[in-house]
Amino acid sequence: MTKVALYARYSSDNQRDASIEDQLRLCRLHAERQGWTITDSYTDRAMSGASLLRPGIQELIQDATRGLFTIVLAEAMDRLSRDQEDIAGLFKRMAFAGVKIVTLAEGEVSALHVGLKGTMNALFLKDLGDKTHRGLRGRVELGKSGGGNAYGYDVVRQPSADGLANRGDRIINETEAAVVRRIFQAYADGRSPKRIASALNETAVPAPGGGEWSFSTINGNRRRGTGILNNELYIGHLVWNRLRYIKDPDTGKRVSRLNSEADWVVQGVPDLRIVDQCLWDRVKERQAALNIDHDTGNANAFHERQRSKYLFSGLTKCGCCGGGYSMISGAHVGCSAARNKGTCQNRLNIRRDTLETRVLTALQKHLMDPALFAMFCEEFTHRMNERRMEARAALNAARADLQKIERELDRLVQHIAEGHGDGRAIGKRIAMLEARQDQLTASLASAEDPPPVLHPSMALVYRERVAALHDALQQEETRPRAAELIRSLVSRIVLTPAADGLRVELHGDLAGILAVAASGTAKPGTANSPRSFEAGCSDDLVEQVKMVAGAGFEPAAFRL
Repeated sequence: MTKVALYARYSSDNQRDASIEDQLRLCRLHAERQGWTITDSYTDRAMSGASLLRPGIQELIQDATRGLFTIVLAEAMDRLSRDQEDIAGLFKRMAFAGVKIVTLAEGEVSALHVGLKGTMNALFLKDLGDKTHRGLRGRVELGKSGGGNAYGYDVVRQPSADGLANRGDRIINETEAAVVRRIFQAYADGRSPKRIASALNETAVPAPGGGEWSFSTINGNRRRGTGILNNELYIGHLVWNRLRYIKDPDTGKRVSRLNSEADWVVQGVPDLRIVDQCLWDRVKERQAALNIDHDTGNANAFHERQRSKYLFSGLTKCGCCGGGYSMISGAHVGCSAARNKGTCQNRLNIRRDTLETRVLTALQKHLMDPALFAMFCEEFTHRMNERRMEARAALNAARADLQKIERELDRLVQHIAEGHGDGRAIGKRIAMLEARQDQLTASLASAEDPPPVLHPSMALVYRERVAALHDALQQEETRPRAAELIRSLVSRIVLTPAADGLRVELHGDLAGILAVAASGTAKPGTANSPRSFEAGCSDDLVEQVKMVAGAGFEPAAFRL
C-alpha cells in the first residue's frame, strides 16, 4: 500500500482561498487513479513560497521523517517552494526520509527538476519583485502611497473612470493628526518620548497598531526616518525607497538596509501636511542638541553603548504586568512597561548583581531540595521499572518467536531431505521464515540498554556543580560556557513588589537541572586558578525524564 500526503499553497500572486481546495481536489483525483492511499493533507494559506518557514510545510517535513507516508503530491514544484536553496534542501530531506516528491506538472521530481525549476522559480521571484518596485515608484511619483499607511492618515479607495479601484490616495485623519501635533508640541517643549508615551497611555489614546504607546514608536530612528518624530510626510514630503529589505537566509525574516540618498524618491504632497514648519524645526533642533545617535536613535548615552546581555537577560519578568525586566541604568534592572510605556505601576528596581547573586544562591540551595528530589527519584524509578518490564516482555516474546522459527525451519529442511511435500511451497515458506528470522535477529541485536535511573543523592551533586559554575562565571575563558549552562537551569524569574521590597520567585527547568546534575564535572583548581567547570549533556536521561515525568514534576517556584 502506497501512502501519500497532499500539499497545497496559495500566495499573493493567487489570493483566492478556493485555490487550496482546487489543488487538493486535483491531487486527490490523481492519487485515486494511481491507487495510492491518502494519509493526510497539508496547507499554507496566503503564504509566500520564498521561504520554508510555513507551518504546513514544516509539519509535512516532520511527518515525513516519522515515516507516515512515502510520497508527497502537489500541483507543481512552485507550490512547495520558489527558493532554490529551500527546494534543494526539501528534496534532500525527503530523499533521506525515503519519500518521493511527485507533482501534477512535473511528475516525479528528480535532481534535474530541482536544478532547472528551482532556477526558473527564483528568476520569477526576482522579476516579480522588480516589476512591483517599478509599479510602486510610478505611484509615488504621482503623490500616492508606495507602501503601508502612516499614522495620521486614512487610505481612500475610489473608483477611477474605468471602474477599477483607485489605490494609494490618502487623506488626513483629523483625530490622529491632533495626536501627532500633541506629540511634536510635547517633545519641542522638553518632554521625553517616555513621558509622552506614558501620558498617551494614561488617557487611553490608541497607538498606531491599536495597542499601547512605546517611546520607540515616538522616537524611532532619525536616520532611517522611522518613528512619529521623523516622518517627513507630516510636513508634506513623501520619501520612498529610503530602505530596502533583504531576507536573512538563516531566519527567513526580512532585514532592512539603508539605501543611498541618491536612490531615494522624494515627492511633495503639501495637502498631507500635519505639522507646521516652525514646530518641525524646533523638534529637529532639540534632537540635534541631544546629539541623538543616527544608528540607535536614542539620546541616552547609557543605551548608546554596545553591551552584552546580562546573565538572566530575557528570563526576568514583572509579577504585576507579565512584561520583561531590562537594564534601566548601568547597575539596575526595572520593569520595561513601567519605564517605557507607563502602563505598569511597578516602579521598583533591583541591582543586577544582587539579583544574580540571589538566583545563584537559590539554585544551589533551594531549587533542588533533597527530600523533594528523593520523592521524584522514587516515582521516576517506579515508572522506569514499568517500562522495563514491558520492554523485557517484548524481548522475551521476540526470543521465543525466534526459537519457534528456528525449530520450524529445521522441520521443513528435514521434510525436503526426506522428499515429503511440495518442494516449491516449502521453499516459499522457508524464504518467509528466514526473512522473519533476519528481522527478529536484527531487532534483538539493536535492542537498547535499559534507561538510566536517577539516584536521590543527585540533588547534593547538583548543588556542588552549581557552585562550580558560579566560580567559572568569574573567569574570562570559562564565563560564556558557564553562563549558557546557568541559563539552562532557569525557565523564568518573576519579580513582584512586596512590603519589604521586591519578592523574587525562581522557576527552574527540570531538564536543564538534570542535565547539569547528571553530566557536569567540577575540576579542582590549583593555587593560582580556581576550580573550573566542564559539562556534557545526558540527552538520553533528559529525554527519559521528559517522557516519564512530564509537566507534573517540574520544580516549584521558590521565593528568594
